[in-house]
Amino acid sequence: MATTRTSFGRDPGLQIRMIGTMLLLGVLYVGFGAAIYAAGAGAVMMLVLLGGMALAQLFLSDKLALRAMGARIVTPEEAPGLHAMIDRLCIQADLPKPRVAVADTPVPNAFAMGRSPKNAVVCATTGIMETLEPAELEGVMAHELAHVKNRDVMIMTFASFFASIAAMMAQFAFFFGGGDDESPAGIIVFLASLLVYVISFFLMLALSRYREFTADRGAALVTGRPSALSSALVKISRQMENTPQRDLRAAGEMNAFFIVPTSVKSTIQTILSTHPPMEKRIERLQALEAQLQSTTA
Repeated sequence: MATTRTSFGRDPGLQIRMIGTMLLLGVLYVGFGAAIYAAGAGAVMMLVLLGGMALAQLFLSDKLALRAMGARIVTPEEAPGLHAMIDRLCIQADLPKPRVAVADTPVPNAFAMGRSPKNAVVCATTGIMETLEPAELEGVMAHELAHVKNRDVMIMTFASFFASIAAMMAQFAFFFGGGDDESPAGIIVFLASLLVYVISFFLMLALSRYREFTADRGAALVTGRPSALSSALVKISRQMENTPQRDLRAAGEMNAFFIVPTSVKSTIQTILSTHPPMEKRIERLQALEAQLQSTTA
């Protein structure tokens, strides 16, 4: 039991990447504020805007994610099997139980959100619960709980939300600064927003790929069955091909938080994907399976 409780232990590589990402995001915040100030905004307005963005990231991200997926919090009476599974995994991982949500969609996926382990929510879709066997679903939910334990969800929320805000401000500034008599303020905000979006996006990619490997490993060690998670990843990918495109497009904005992205087909999509290649994830899980079998033999 002691080994199980420490199997979600902190990954030094992930911790270094998270700290680096937060520092760079902090620099982006300061630079973004300076650009807004240079564009003519007062200091008070700048502080209110940046402070509001930070508070929104911290306190609204989980609610916005659930709303985007059409998900709702469920009670143990409404989803007894899922709750019992989460209860068991949280005890094994020494983790506070998060809120449990279900999204009524055929897209076979799951995600976790929240600013801390005490304020987290894990969500499974009806599609994934219908697709996977209990042991496979347990591996998926353990993967999501590993994200909560590692606190990487909060960093990803900051990066993705900041990128979204920057993209919206760039669009606004483009139209605001357009026309024959272009506004210098609009041009400054547009260029600053565009730069912030690009940097935030690539910071998110770099962190997201590594955190998926870490969560896979944590989930496999907690459940003791890397092969079950490996099987789940394969089934989810295959089932995604049979899911209506309209449902995949509707859920696409949550790709960075899903256990498997809704679509990775072309080379450029693979390069810009928030997740590592499926083959690499399977290889690592298979290697871990062999390692666990050799230690118990």
